[in-house]
Amino acid sequence: MLGTEILSSPLLFLLLPIVAFLYASVGHGGASGYLALMSLFAFPITFMKPTALLLNILVSGISFYFYYREKNFKWNLFYPFVITSIPFSFLGGFLSVDTKIYKIILGIFLVFAVFRLLGFFGKEKTTLKEINIPFALLIGAIIGFLSGLIGIGGGIVLSPILLILGWANMKQTAAVSALFIFVNSISGIVGFLSKGSEIPTSSSLLIGIVFVGGFFGAYYGSKKFNTLVLRNVLAIVLGIAILKLYTI
Repeated sequence: MLGTEILSSPLLFLLLPIVAFLYASVGHGGASGYLALMSLFAFPITFMKPTALLLNILVSGISFYFYYREKNFKWNLFYPFVITSIPFSFLGGFLSVDTKIYKIILGIFLVFAVFRLLGFFGKEKTTLKEINIPFALLIGAIIGFLSGLIGIGGGIVLSPILLILGWANMKQTAAVSALFIFVNSISGIVGFLSKGSEIPTSSSLLIGIVFVGGFFGAYYGSKKFNTLVLRNVLAIVLGIAILKLYTI
């Protein structure tokens, strides 16, 4: 049984809270990291998608709380994306996708995650610009659909977009991304459940572990904690997962 496999994988128990810690520190839920780890451990896709969404809801919610408490959340940066992302995330969560296509889309998102962690793009701009509402609506729809389809919240893509376009600073980006991930993950999992699918009971075994990592990551991240070395290590882990993803 899958639950037994999880319990017999101490390395998974070690890596999951680290992933949650690092992602929560930048306002993310960690779904791309959880999916990468699950692919490393050869978990079935039927388990990966709902489990990643479930853990994403937990960690992104914690992360948003801490960043909101530090007064980093800006409503005008959030609502244009979420208006379109919620229905499209539901649609993506409702649909099933071929395993090969799923791996291609997931691999692209994991590459985004690696580049984001290594700081190749998404540098903070000194002068912020006014958000372009029509463009933000389009971005929200695209990210929402793909996020629901593979089981992530989309923050790993939204964050660099906000920074590259100069619409938000680092802290604002983290706060907006956290809530964006939270609502998209809920929408995606509702879409997943609405077609009669179920969340694997074994997923509950991972909640407590991920909660600890997410809590401390969000707390220290909102206080400007430097996790550069650990992020580089995680980027290497994700890189290995990308290679393994196309060999299983």
